[in-house]
Amino acid sequence: MTLAGLLRILLAAVLIGAGVAKITAGAGGREALRTYGVSDARSRAALWVALILTELGLGAAVAAGIPHAAAAAAALLGVFALALATALARGRAGAPCGCLGARSRVSPGAVARTAALALAFAAVPWLPAVEPSTESWLIAGLTVAFGSLAALTLALLALAREIGELRLAVAPQAALSVSGEGPEIGARTALRDRFAGSAPLALAVFTSAGCPLCEALEPAVQLVGADPHVELEVFDEQEHGELWHELGIPGSPYGVVVDAEGTVLSKGTFNTLLQLEGVLAAAERRLQFAYA
Repeated sequence: MTLAGLLRILLAAVLIGAGVAKITAGAGGREALRTYGVSDARSRAALWVALILTELGLGAAVAAGIPHAAAAAAALLGVFALALATALARGRAGAPCGCLGARSRVSPGAVARTAALALAFAAVPWLPAVEPSTESWLIAGLTVAFGSLAALTLALLALAREIGELRLAVAPQAALSVSGEGPEIGARTALRDRFAGSAPLALAVFTSAGCPLCEALEPAVQLVGADPHVELEVFDEQEHGELWHELGIPGSPYGVVVDAEGTVLSKGTFNTLLQLEGVLAAAERRLQFAYA
């Protein structure tokens, strides 16, 4: 196999891997299309399927050496790089990009990576058909081996993180929301004034210093706050005692979700990531009902 053929196979594997990552991302990956202004759920689903089929099809075509397949892949990745650069220019840095699954984020690195891949695909038809020497094959093999080892290490670290998040979400019970504790559902509060952004939902999490459960749930809280459609603020009992008293917060950890007008959509004491997500899900349902 020539060097051009080897590069073609490696690039095709990258493109097919991106398509497979989109498949495994599921609904979380489709939500990344909101970053690019695709707000309708049906449009997101249709576009997501189209992207997956296009990447898998072009990857297979490039691997098979079909004429102009590499140029088409270069054009596709060029469009991806332009979309990422546009999102970055609009202040969407850190938002899900959907490039390699649900966890990929918009960043200068993502733009550079996509642009580099586009250039590599564009260069495939112009590479000379040179047969590499034995030493070249040995160097290439060692490079692939060490690269695979690094990728495996990263995959194991990611798996450990997923297991940690899963342990936080094992309890099935819902968050405890008691009438008379905390602000009443549907009440208008000034809580939204304490948030600087304009996300559709504002999540206020109330914690206490020295609370072991609050410390254990901090990664879960930050994970929920990474959603671009949710703005997160944490209010400590000592530092924000007046706000605690004003809203009647019964204890910690406690979550309150308000809309853009400061109307309370949901609330409750939570002990797991699943319960905190339940508080947000209840708020989303009330928000959708209000606009229905």
